[in-house]
Amino acid sequence: MPADNVTDVYADLPLTLSESGTGRPVLILHGGGGRATVAGLAEHLSRTAHTLTPVHPGWDGTHRPAWLTGVDDLALAHLHHLHDRGLDDVLVVGSSLGGWIAAEMAVRDTAGRITGLVLIDAVGVHVPAEPITDVFALDPRGLAEHSWHDPDPYYADPADLPAGQQALRRANMATMRLLAGDPYMHDPKLLRRLGRVHAPALLLWGESDRIVTPAYGEAYAAAFGDGRIEVLPKAGHLPQIEQPDATLALVDAHLRRTSTRFAP
Repeated sequence: MPADNVTDVYADLPLTLSESGTGRPVLILHGGGGRATVAGLAEHLSRTAHTLTPVHPGWDGTHRPAWLTGVDDLALAHLHHLHDRGLDDVLVVGSSLGGWIAAEMAVRDTAGRITGLVLIDAVGVHVPAEPITDVFALDPRGLAEHSWHDPDPYYADPADLPAGQQALRRANMATMRLLAGDPYMHDPKLLRRLGRVHAPALLLWGESDRIVTPAYGEAYAAAFGDGRIEVLPKAGHLPQIEQPDATLALVDAHLRRTSTRFAP
């Protein structure tokens, strides 16, 4: 991934991000696992677009001001960054928690800067019949079994990691619990607001996701003014890692389909 830049969104909020490529702006938002979970997406999309891949404040040792206590704060910070840069015709791609942030950005985007969305196994809404699994209650092996179609190639015992990496993972989880733990992993008002979002939304879902099920994803997609879902076989919560070719092909097509300014 290219070297990071740091830009001040507010006086007390520096935003760490990497940028690469030229063309249509694509904002890529990671989930609770950090920016490494979307590194492949960013590398691929930078070949045909201008990618911006931030680290959410509070992740990976970055600064989180005391007032930043919710996903709505993250959404506004990223939206204000787009405004400050004068970026429009933006495709926002978000994985898991990043998908929630993308949806919250879209409902607040009164300037119409966002013209397309890709939500990958996103959390963020409440679907009574399909509750979100409590990831904070799972041990590391249980989390892997809920997250992957086949956990064995991806599971690593955290106890085997260097002490510094263990501490960073604990800090990331603490930040996620602070921002998204109450109410757990959703905004009670978001689902009914999504009908006002008319930017085309593509929801990509791993068929084997046990954190948020495909049925949850179907309800999420149906709530958008213009939403559809594609379910990916042999993938769990991170299809961009388990099934990268199929995932990237769908993202590429949505990138071309939704642009209002840039030629395909």
